[in-house]
Amino acid sequence: MTSRGTASPSRTAKDTTKTTRLTGIDAARGLALLGMMATHLLPTFEADAQLTPTWIGLTFSGRAAALFAVLAGIGLALSTGKQRPPEGQELRGARRGIALRALVIAVVGLFLGGLEVNVAVILVHYAVLFLCVLPFIGLSIRPLCALAAGWVIGSPVLAYLLRPWLLAASPPLQLRHNPNWDDLATPGRLLGDIFLTGYYPVLQWLSYLLIGLVIGRLALTKLAVQVLLLAGGTVVAVLSKWLGVLMMSEWGGKEALQAQLADPRYPLDSLLQVNLAGVEQSGSWWWLAGSAPHSGTTLDLLHTSAVAAAVVGACLLLGRLGEWLSLDLLLPLRGAGAMTLSLYTAHVCLVAAMYLQPLPAGWTEEGLYAAQALTAVLIGGSFAALNWRGPLEWVAHAASEVGRYQRAGVR
Repeated sequence: MTSRGTASPSRTAKDTTKTTRLTGIDAARGLALLGMMATHLLPTFEADAQLTPTWIGLTFSGRAAALFAVLAGIGLALSTGKQRPPEGQELRGARRGIALRALVIAVVGLFLGGLEVNVAVILVHYAVLFLCVLPFIGLSIRPLCALAAGWVIGSPVLAYLLRPWLLAASPPLQLRHNPNWDDLATPGRLLGDIFLTGYYPVLQWLSYLLIGLVIGRLALTKLAVQVLLLAGGTVVAVLSKWLGVLMMSEWGGKEALQAQLADPRYPLDSLLQVNLAGVEQSGSWWWLAGSAPHSGTTLDLLHTSAVAAAVVGACLLLGRLGEWLSLDLLLPLRGAGAMTLSLYTAHVCLVAAMYLQPLPAGWTEEGLYAAQALTAVLIGGSFAALNWRGPLEWVAHAASEVGRYQRAGVR
């Protein structure tokens, strides 16, 4: 916070916009973390024959992880020149730093992949996304917009064409588990899973980082941009979801897919509302028409990206309001959001420790989630108040700084 009694008006305004941006982005990241934890700890379907979706599944499935990925792109933009993309030696240093940060994330992800846990760990895919976005770090906002639009439209079609070929291989190029150290011995299957057949297919998910780069290259400290993100994101999210539901329910998509599955009891309707991950989407072009969470279609990518943009805009506006009121409204969320790698890792380890174990006496799934979420918020808030990095964030930052380092006189 800036001291009002000593700072000049121009300096105060500058510091305020900087703080607003940082708190808003970190708060959105904190929301993504809590949303992902909710899908891990709370049921997304009711325990009935129809697999009726719960409000957790309807609210967070697909959206929380996508928000996490879009924020990765925003963070990369903010750390590489903001509105001015890096060039020359600065760009090369930025790419080296991002690559080494990705290496740290991948190592943590491979470690978590070795745990017995009923959680789709995102970190290895996340690290590969960092590497895949490196060629685009130096692009300005206009070519980034064109590239992001093309990727959102084209990557689902390419995935639809390539995925059956990978699954038809013997053995199929699909892990059916979280990537771990042992999978390095079968690189073809590992890469096939990471890019196309796994839970977070990088081919389509690169769209999120490209969209995040576009958002991060905007003047995020300006009120008009923040309002545009909230309003525009909301409109696009509603329209894309509406169009997906229309094509599935009114134009015959759901019936065509249900007939292809040849099992009238298959809970396709529930899966279309909550999660299509693990469903082999092949044999009918109707699979590309919906907006189901984790379907990787154009409408799914549009909807989840737009929700992410709206959340970022809302958090930035709340940060601005907090500055105006001289209150840190976002401290609980921004503290957790500033150390998501550490908190996410701890969360997965805790879930693994309880895997296939009964809940402690007197505990419910809701109580367990509340305890973990509150702990994450308290730890994150404490670290933020002390201006400390999380332990894994410190390692990742150090790796990034090593990559960015250049000797004096080197051009």
